[in-house]
Amino acid sequence: MSISYINGDRIYYAFLAGAREVVLNKARLNKINVFPVYDSDTGNNLAATFNYIVDSVKPSRSISDTLRSIADASLSGARGNSGIIMASFINGISRETGHHKRLSTRSFAQSVQNAVPYAYNAVSNPVEGTMLTVLHDWADTFQRLAKETNDFVRVFLKSVERARQSLKETPDKLKVLKEASVVDAGAQGFVLFLEGVAKLINTGDLKTLLYGEAPDAAVAESAAVMGGDIEYRYCSEGLVAGTAIDHARLRQSLESLGDSLIIAGTSEKTKVHMHTNEPEKFFSSLFEYGTVTNQKVDDMLRQYQVVHQRLAEVAVVTDSAADLPPELINEHQISIVPININIDGSAFLDKVSVKPEQVYDLAGRASEYPSYSPPSFNAVYHQLSFIAEHYQSVIIISASREFSSTGDIFEKVAEKLRDDGTAVNVINSHTKSGAHGLLVLKAARMAARGCSYEEIVDSIENLLSRVKMFVSMADFKYLVRSGRFSFLQNFVFSLFKLKPLVTLDEEGRDKLFAVAVNQRASLNKIVNAVKKINNGTPIDSYCIVHAGAAELAENCGQVIAGLLQKEPEYVTEVSAAFAINTGRGAVAICTVSDTGKEECALC
Repeated sequence: MSISYINGDRIYYAFLAGAREVVLNKARLNKINVFPVYDSDTGNNLAATFNYIVDSVKPSRSISDTLRSIADASLSGARGNSGIIMASFINGISRETGHHKRLSTRSFAQSVQNAVPYAYNAVSNPVEGTMLTVLHDWADTFQRLAKETNDFVRVFLKSVERARQSLKETPDKLKVLKEASVVDAGAQGFVLFLEGVAKLINTGDLKTLLYGEAPDAAVAESAAVMGGDIEYRYCSEGLVAGTAIDHARLRQSLESLGDSLIIAGTSEKTKVHMHTNEPEKFFSSLFEYGTVTNQKVDDMLRQYQVVHQRLAEVAVVTDSAADLPPELINEHQISIVPININIDGSAFLDKVSVKPEQVYDLAGRASEYPSYSPPSFNAVYHQLSFIAEHYQSVIIISASREFSSTGDIFEKVAEKLRDDGTAVNVINSHTKSGAHGLLVLKAARMAARGCSYEEIVDSIENLLSRVKMFVSMADFKYLVRSGRFSFLQNFVFSLFKLKPLVTLDEEGRDKLFAVAVNQRASLNKIVNAVKKINNGTPIDSYCIVHAGAAELAENCGQVIAGLLQKEPEYVTEVSAAFAINTGRGAVAICTVSDTGKEECALC
């Protein structure tokens, strides 16, 4: 078979074949992922990138139109270092192709060659021995061969051989690869993509290749474990849409926040990737350049622990509405799925790309008051499928469905994971904030002690009716704005300067349980409510959470500690999602009463 030109249809089906090969081998790529961080997710990131492109692209007979569609989707869907480098390269090919319906072998080779600098320029500190090197070597070989013949099949297949050789040489160029006895995972992903295209060329069997049974992908041995020293913990990414995004200025503003900075795209649409310990500052900087969407923050330390340092075989997962201090989350390896915080068209990640204290300031500058929404199915599936690969079972404790529909997304993802053979249980906590957090903490501690999946589920479900929450609010208007109470109620409270106290009913709905004339009276009413609970069924544990009111929370803690003769499990700031509903100044006391039952044989 000989091909002298490629058009939109041919490039589209070639891309599908290459993408499928990467997706089939994602586990293999995860296992050899050691650079730039040992987080074992290159396969997941590349698979997610290619899946997004395949689902989004609009093919055309014109190669320039098809490439433009692929390039646009690649920027939106790119994940991880390798995904964004690949997106940079694809965007370079698209821009260098110009307006053509078809390309000869030579003209396509020139577009590919000219696209290589796009990938290199996107990376702040390009490193050889990575995908960049293999892209460069493949493009050089493709162009050299294209000068000798116009047979696209011969040129492509010979160039893939050079890419394979370049891949084998990556450990000689990058010390960390040689020490781990692996090739670079991103480079391997690119070669797999090329090999998928080569299979299509060699077989010509498009239907079987794209839609037939997936073969068992070869899974490499895990790379040598080199240690979990991760200088910058959070792999952060965002898509910025603006009118004149200055890449040089943006790069300069971000470089001090971490490493692995990649900036790809155009002055109107830019994808930015970085490893940082301050994702909220990273996204705050992006916010200055336009609307920020497709936000993603992966906790690379947690990913490393999931693969190499698990505390238990039962994973405990929750959403960011569970208010727990970072030190307890880290200590018990609790996985958090962030809720979206929507501010002027930008969807931030609760507690990750936006902190609660930032919400108050952003709300004052926003054209509309911030709102929150559940994470997307794809975002949740990406995170949970990675967890499911490494644990025997997964327990998800969601915020009240009356507060957030994140639990519904969890259930949909759980159904897919169950189809793949994972034991997953989604528990509706019927509560939120600190009360939700206490349930999650209980589950995580049981998992660490070695309690079984079934024992943990039974224990948490038995506690649901024994969890209480009492909230003292400085201003009622935020709950009114959320639609949970009427404007008439707010008018009355404002007129008489009353302080509302809110609790939750059995379904997790906000319910007014008292009013007070000042903060002291509010605290007294909460203390009396806690005392009444404790007299009925002794309180086993409690916590105090607040919305920008640390001093008041500490004062409450002293009073409750004196009453119960025990210290709180923790005192911490609430989630941004909860803060949107309460406003600054709110304080909540959350309690769990003792069931009197043994939790499990190991407790």
